[in-house]
Amino acid sequence: MPVTNRQILLVSRPQGEASVDNFKLVETPLPLLADGQVLVRHHYLSLDPYMRMRMNDAKSYAAPQPLNQVMIGGTVGVVVESKHAGYKPGDTVRGMGGWQEYAIVDATQRGVLQKVDAQRIPLSAYLGAVGMPGVTAWYGLLKLIQPQPGQTVVVSAASGAVGSVVGQLARLRGCRAIGIAGGPDKCHYVTSELGFDACIDYKQHPDEASLAAALKEAAPDGIDGCFENVGGMVLDAVMLQMNAFGRIALCGMISGYDSRPIPMARPQLILTQRMRLEGFIISEHMEVWPEALQELGELVAAGRLKYRESVAQGLENAPQAFLGMLKGRNFGKQLVKLV
Repeated sequence: MPVTNRQILLVSRPQGEASVDNFKLVETPLPLLADGQVLVRHHYLSLDPYMRMRMNDAKSYAAPQPLNQVMIGGTVGVVVESKHAGYKPGDTVRGMGGWQEYAIVDATQRGVLQKVDAQRIPLSAYLGAVGMPGVTAWYGLLKLIQPQPGQTVVVSAASGAVGSVVGQLARLRGCRAIGIAGGPDKCHYVTSELGFDACIDYKQHPDEASLAAALKEAAPDGIDGCFENVGGMVLDAVMLQMNAFGRIALCGMISGYDSRPIPMARPQLILTQRMRLEGFIISEHMEVWPEALQELGELVAAGRLKYRESVAQGLENAPQAFLGMLKGRNFGKQLVKLV
């Protein structure tokens, strides 16, 4: 059994933009396992936009990340020692181990650790397309947007871990999928590899009118569903093109994660177009996870659901990779490889 663990703690709250100074890398001793506990060596750490909101000491859907404790985060890894009958060394598992190389998990608590099949599906995919991002996409599209064949669905941050799955699932259900992404490389990936019908580079459309015109050209019959990850001007432009009774699944507002207000330019459109706009947090809908993960796993295993990963090497590089992700520097799911 290893004797030390490297961890990254949140040591201060951001004032405006987050910075590497908000984090601290420490080494701590690993205690001996108690009965019912499992020691997991993390292989990958997931970096996700929700973490930025948890860094703030503000009212939200979840409690703030405590200071001077290991930063929250999803992980996949391998059991190296176990004092629980349900786990043995060598088992591949998924959990919320946080920003650290090892985690001691109380496996007597239901749901804190799940075994995964790393033979059929790559281990890292359980943090992306076959993990929380994939289930988020599945729920927002199928339960909130409820797309019908022939309808048009727009997805912002379309090349990301969530958006890329939304568009592919929409296409599989007979819809027209239009992505919004930043830069020609990401847009090319969205259309040529993921199979979206079109993708708009928001960097080429700096204002609402220009982006709305591009959306109108890509969706001449209007937009029936929107999976929103960005907010701000992007959402304003989409709303201008929404059809009557359109549905918006509000998943993220990354344009405002640095605590800036995100005004809505024309909220009256929600009324005049009789839109339904609903925000959701996927951890509040655990009842759909088994069904969603089954479909997502089957699609990935069969090569019918594609994904891309940006991988930073080493725990010490997690803060910089996280800050880069918030600015859109990642391409696909942002991970940290820890082994």
